[in-house]
Amino acid sequence: MKIVEVLTEPVRTGFFADDQAAIRAGAEHDGFTYAGSPVTPGFSAIRQAGEALSVMLLLEDGSVAHGDCAAVQYSGAGGRDPVFSAAAARRDIEEHLTPLLAGAELGSFRELAARVDAGRSATGPLHTAVRYGVTQAVLDAVAQSRRLTIAEVVRDEYATGVDLRPVPMFAQTGDDRYGNAEKMILKQVDVLPHGLINNVDTKLGRQGELLEEYLRWLVERISRLRPVSGYLPRLHFDTYGTVGLAFGGDVDAVARYLARLGDIAAPHELVIEHPIDAGDRQSQIETYVRLRAALNRIGSPVKIVVDEWCNTLEDIEMFVDQGAADVIHVKTPDLGGINNTIEALLLVRDRGLVAYCGGTCNETDRSAQISAQVAMACGAGQVLAKPGMGVDEGLMIVGNEMARVTAIAAARRAGQPVLP
Repeated sequence: MKIVEVLTEPVRTGFFADDQAAIRAGAEHDGFTYAGSPVTPGFSAIRQAGEALSVMLLLEDGSVAHGDCAAVQYSGAGGRDPVFSAAAARRDIEEHLTPLLAGAELGSFRELAARVDAGRSATGPLHTAVRYGVTQAVLDAVAQSRRLTIAEVVRDEYATGVDLRPVPMFAQTGDDRYGNAEKMILKQVDVLPHGLINNVDTKLGRQGELLEEYLRWLVERISRLRPVSGYLPRLHFDTYGTVGLAFGGDVDAVARYLARLGDIAAPHELVIEHPIDAGDRQSQIETYVRLRAALNRIGSPVKIVVDEWCNTLEDIEMFVDQGAADVIHVKTPDLGGINNTIEALLLVRDRGLVAYCGGTCNETDRSAQISAQVAMACGAGQVLAKPGMGVDEGLMIVGNEMARVTAIAAARRAGQPVLP
């Protein structure tokens, strides 16, 4: 089976692109948007509509495979590529990737994806979002050519050795920390609430008191609202480096604070994402090694999730090798080709850490579906409910995709001739 033609079309994302540096510097809400001027190059406003580009591969049997180029909400932060432009991506694909793909035989996904991921322009590697979306389309095309699900192709080509079944979902509240958290409890979400703790004064507190207060409320509401008595979700907060800011970068003080949060969270497991931003990759690794050691001395079971400065497959290998986290957020658009996401999830899983197949609210339904299948095939520890804030649309898109793939895989095991 060959690819006959490559089509691209700008589409909508599930959320917005935000200038994280401006928000952390104290930009105030103006309704849904923010007042003031952006700080990060490439942004026209602190909050702007997200852009995506759908990539469609026309196959010689008349079928169409597709994937979506999309970037993270906080582009340009933590060593990431700049804010994504669908128009620029379209030009890059036409110039640099269409000649590679048009007429290509659909054999090994791994081989063709590696060629796409190596694509370059005159200024360097193609934007991570471009490589992310195009390799999604290639993966879908290979799956269609074999009459298999995407998850089955990944499982088989990478010999992951898993039974295809749903993995735990992680939803995010956005700024509606209370109403959306209650939705999650009623829907028995596996991991919650994310919390969007991205400002010291308004969300964390100068001594961390605002997050403590919210955590107490959350534990009480879970106990009161849970539909079944055995429901005990993992509590996962993304703090965007604010804990380090509040405690002046003092690693021991941060550890004592996180341990206190762990006590409040009990009996729930507590994981904290990006408590400190050390400013560059090596400093981040060294700081998180020290933080984990400090938590261990205290005897706290709180787990640390790495996000910022851990963007590429190479970055992930370094954080894993140096023991700088308990959970690795494999932030799918940041890794470029979806083949890198697969490699990263398997690396983390095989080293005994929690492989979090994440991403961002600023993705699309298509990238979410493909991420869900990849998470299943790699035996990830959790997968992000996306796009959007995940409580309604993301849970539905990711959860339903995993349910369908599970049903197909079960039918095949039973010997039924099921086509995806």
